[in-house]
Amino acid sequence: MARDLPFSIQLHSARLFPPVTDHLPHLAALGYTNVEPTDVLYDDASALRETLDESDLTALSGHFSLHMLESDPDAACRIAETLGMRLLVCPFIPVELRPAVTDEWRRFGDRIATIARLLRSRGFDFAWHNHDYEFRPLRDGSMPIQHIAADPAVHLEVDVAWVALAGVDPQPWLEGYAGRIAAVHVKDIAPRGSRADEDGWADVGTGIVPWPKLWKTAVAAGASLLIAEHDNPRDFDRFARRSIDAMRAFAEMARGEPMLAAR
Repeated sequence: MARDLPFSIQLHSARLFPPVTDHLPHLAALGYTNVEPTDVLYDDASALRETLDESDLTALSGHFSLHMLESDPDAACRIAETLGMRLLVCPFIPVELRPAVTDEWRRFGDRIATIARLLRSRGFDFAWHNHDYEFRPLRDGSMPIQHIAADPAVHLEVDVAWVALAGVDPQPWLEGYAGRIAAVHVKDIAPRGSRADEDGWADVGTGIVPWPKLWKTAVAAGASLLIAEHDNPRDFDRFARRSIDAMRAFAEMARGEPMLAAR
């Protein structure tokens, strides 16, 4: 039987429409119950927690920079505890620090595993969030994601759309890492040649990613958070509204109920 999961949204999607926290009451009114903040919102974690509580929203996961997780994990844990997070996610490697060859990726995987084990010792889960570059083959045929996730302590927050943009079918990867999929970003890709003003992204359910099938796969793989995201929406309210409509439909399909059309 399909699990009921919180309807979640990544607050990075609202960054072009500041202040981001002003959107929280409306997100709650739409039916979202959980948000995923990024580190630009952590300057006053107590104030953020108060704002979330006022809208009856949780922040069960959050994005933290690689620099903070390595240089000041105590600060990251304090922020997570204040906000009630159970999952800390590392979302990105700056281009200038990105490994280039297999041995460098293996060493980077060791660094990520060290972070994961430390956070687990503090009572938190840890996941790596991918872009497309982790799914582009290296010269020996391996992929960076295989080295990043070499240690079982490292879980994944799979951004399905970025996997697809690397030319890789996301489904086998979701299935192959079943039990280690902590969260999934529910992001959509516009048909080729459209939505150039939104960098080719689409509101969830309006693009080409086969989300009804992948939603079921993600849930079966153990994802406890499925989080709507759009990297460059022209209208954040439109994205949030259409996306939760679509996610409700996917969840109903997973339960075997009739699907509702996204507005």
